[in-house]
Amino acid sequence: MIVEFSDVGIAIGGSGIVHGATFRVEPGQVAGLIGPNGSGKSTLLRSLYRVARPHTGTVRVGGEDVWRLPPRTVARRIAVMTQETTADFDLGVLDVVLLGRLPHQRGFGGDSPHDLALAERALARVGATALAERPFAALSGGEKQRVLLARALVQESQVLVLDEPTNHLDIAFQLELMRIVGDLGLTTLAALHDLNLAAAHCDIVAVLRAGRVVAHGPPARVLTPALIREVFGVRAHRLTHPGTGRPLIAFSSPPPPEPSGTPGPPHDRTTKEHAP
Repeated sequence: MIVEFSDVGIAIGGSGIVHGATFRVEPGQVAGLIGPNGSGKSTLLRSLYRVARPHTGTVRVGGEDVWRLPPRTVARRIAVMTQETTADFDLGVLDVVLLGRLPHQRGFGGDSPHDLALAERALARVGATALAERPFAALSGGEKQRVLLARALVQESQVLVLDEPTNHLDIAFQLELMRIVGDLGLTTLAALHDLNLAAAHCDIVAVLRAGRVVAHGPPARVLTPALIREVFGVRAHRLTHPGTGRPLIAFSSPPPPEPSGTPGPPHDRTTKEHAP
């Protein structure tokens, strides 16, 4: 299912957070939203699942404006795994996962055998079967992330939104989570801090700075040393991953600024223009 942001602007408390954001995610693509803290990644994603309403532009899923669709219809199309887990549900893990079935249920009929089977399968897929009978509030941060991903999976939506999905996760499950997401075949949008995770697992990236999309497209084309230095303020060196052939980025701090009025050595200009 296609997801489109067209000239989206979002203000919160009178302050502009997102400005004129425009990009498109094709069906089945994994799109990474990357940028410094406060660049508007999460706010833009919230406009997709009807939490932050745009004051300009439109957000479309399957060609329809999500803000003109009934909330239940949006919930059937878009599943969300957010980074906020502070509202510790007074529920067991299995019950938390089954909350993902609510958009498909009517009235108070309870969970069907089909719902239970989907929940058990989702927990197995994220390696959390052993957690099924535990209280959700008693889990570690990483365990909660696994459970919340399982809840998103049982929603059976065509679009998956992940807001900082690798928070609290060890390296092994960061990689496993991104592999699981890639294997789902869903249109996926993920706000990520790790540029190498985005380069390794995303079909496209959208780079945000100060609320604006400054570049979007395949990671190999977009994640250049010049753009990374401009947006993130660090020097970057583009390598090739020996196993996948995808871009691999090494970082270093930028050189300190020269004292005012003192020209830098001649080789500085060459380094900036021809950095790998």
